[in-house]
Amino acid sequence: MMNDYLIAIIGMALATQLPRLIPAFTGTDKIKNRYVSRFLSSIPLAALGTLIIPGIFTVGGSIYIGLLGGLISLTLAYKGINIMLNIVISSLFVSALIYFI
Repeated sequence: MMNDYLIAIIGMALATQLPRLIPAFTGTDKIKNRYVSRFLSSIPLAALGTLIIPGIFTVGGSIYIGLLGGLISLTLAYKGINIMLNIVISSLFVSALIYFI
């Protein structure tokens, strides 16, 4: 079981870092193709999404708790709240829902 997690973590790390290391090995400063550049900049967001989305659907034993926590976090992010403050507020909100419901 632990080996599966380790393989997944290593695979995600390689998928995130290899495309970013290619310019270092080819000697180019900046990627000129805007589509490739946009793709490479979205890889960390995709990896982050694959880590967050399953947690939203499984937290607290109810899908509604996770969805409410995700909605709070999304609203705070839209308002431009600092990411650490967003994490703390969303976590406290979800914890309160789990404790009181």
